[in-house]
Amino acid sequence: MDLATLLGIIGGFGALIAAFVLEGGHLASLLGITAAMIVFGGTIGATMTSYALSDILAIPKLIARAMRTPPDRRAAIVEELVKLAEIARRDGLLALENHPIDDPFLKRGIMLVVDGTDPEMTAQILEAELEAMEARHARNYGIFTTMGGFAPTMGIIGTVMGLVHVLGSLENPDQLGPAIAVAFLATLYGVSSANLLWLPIGNKLKLRSKEEVAERQLMLAGILGIQAGENPRMLREKLVAQLPPSAREAKGTAKGTSPVGAGAMAPGGE
Repeated sequence: MDLATLLGIIGGFGALIAAFVLEGGHLASLLGITAAMIVFGGTIGATMTSYALSDILAIPKLIARAMRTPPDRRAAIVEELVKLAEIARRDGLLALENHPIDDPFLKRGIMLVVDGTDPEMTAQILEAELEAMEARHARNYGIFTTMGGFAPTMGIIGTVMGLVHVLGSLENPDQLGPAIAVAFLATLYGVSSANLLWLPIGNKLKLRSKEEVAERQLMLAGILGIQAGENPRMLREKLVAQLPPSAREAKGTAKGTSPVGAGAMAPGGE
């Protein structure tokens, strides 16, 4: 569970509500069923018009993915690549064919190496796969960016609709104040949901995508190094140089583990 995401959403909405109450407001006045229908229903409807139905049905899964913290596998990936380089140096590239590899990207790259694919072609194939993955991820977090753009507009539409209703009932001056307050609830729902929910979730999925891309780029560098016959020790130093300090410190604990599993999937999946 990614506590930063959960606490951020709860803390953001909680701060708004707490400030409202401290100013003397009543929680019941923040509840508006019709305003919620206009904002959330309109936002989802506009987003459905912009994307395929399969993308919309994936929203709950994407939200769940944003709530999870995937393990940092980069140190373990380095150890796995160095191990593969040692096998290739000792027994030849063909010995890698029977070595168990769980990660599909790494396995495909090693199979290209074993099959004797030209190094430039290997790089092109893997980079094309990496670009396709980034495109899928961008489509996923783009859904939430789109919702974050529609929500405030739907809030304004709801407010205008409420004001039209208010102006049509001017014969009851005593009810104008409460009616106007209810009308502005739609704007509140639209702006707050966009800036405290949809856009932050989109940003978190974008971060998850960058993390997975960094892992894949590390694998790509290692695969090309193995294909070039680089010394395992030098390959380790080259790959470790790409790790942040925190991952370098964790590198020692990664030795002796089964490092590169298929369990950690960033937004968009494979």
